[in-house]
Amino acid sequence: MRERVNASNAPIDISAFPGIRIAHHTDAEHGTGCTVIVCPAGATGGVDVRGGAPATRETDLLRPEETVDVLHAVVLSGGSAYGLAASCGVAEELERHGIGLDMRVCRVPIVSGACVFDLAFADPHVRPTAADGAAACAEALDRAPSPLPRGNVGAGTGCTVGKLRGPAHAMKAGLGTHVEQAGELLCGAVAVVNACGNVVDPDTGEPIAGLRSADGMGIEDMADAALAGFADAAGAGQSDRFGVPPRANTTISCVVTNARLTKAQATKVAQMAADAYAHAIRPTHTTNDGDTVFVMATGVVDAPVDVVGILATRALERAIADGARSARSSHGLPGAADG
Repeated sequence: MRERVNASNAPIDISAFPGIRIAHHTDAEHGTGCTVIVCPAGATGGVDVRGGAPATRETDLLRPEETVDVLHAVVLSGGSAYGLAASCGVAEELERHGIGLDMRVCRVPIVSGACVFDLAFADPHVRPTAADGAAACAEALDRAPSPLPRGNVGAGTGCTVGKLRGPAHAMKAGLGTHVEQAGELLCGAVAVVNACGNVVDPDTGEPIAGLRSADGMGIEDMADAALAGFADAAGAGQSDRFGVPPRANTTISCVVTNARLTKAQATKVAQMAADAYAHAIRPTHTTNDGDTVFVMATGVVDAPVDVVGILATRALERAIADGARSARSSHGLPGAADG
């Protein structure tokens, strides 16, 4: 098993990451929420989008050839496309704090975001609003560093996994975090786990949460179940009817690092870190997933891009696993945190 490179061997909470502020808005009753990651001084941003059905904001702006080279916040939200409204509230709150690009007539905060589809979890008519995003942003800017809640919070409130056979066999998942360190280099990750597939331990491959067996006592290998189900459906002449509801799943993440990166390098780190999805989610990057990884680099430590990418991948693997392990049972779905 791999060991964290950390001289003290003590875990680092994402809330203590230098230059980064994070907070949630959680609506447990209606099963949705949003999470805001803010870099008040501005970070270099990058993004990688691999899912077939993303709901995103300001991803083109992060492309290396575009001229804007600063990112002030990333918003991870529930609510599917409706949840993008939370990012508008974050931008307005950042402007109130004087954070953003100086355009002479006003400041324009650069806010990127992505959403998960959680509308089928509890109440499909309640989604994160601009006011919710603004409230989470204000808390992020004002709160003293303290351990960030994980599991059924923020954008992870309505997350589920293992949805091949519908909600009757799915499990609860949520939001996870993890920080890795190599010398002075830090890479942290926030993952919102709403995948179509199962979540497994990235080191052992053992399932954490996913497709529940018929007796509810175990977790089936979802890839094997999908192949077997297709074969059975094909034999009955119904192969076109086999599958999960389209565009109802996504894992969205933000990697923060203190590395000094260009936009092109931050994009490469996002591409490398996306491998964490394949290490911890099986299957992943399906047509039913809108998987997205953002990167925010605060520009403090010089390190080779490949080293940053390796460390970011490790952090994101463990954040995904943490998002499944930290989830509690909710709205009739069991969570791994409850045993």
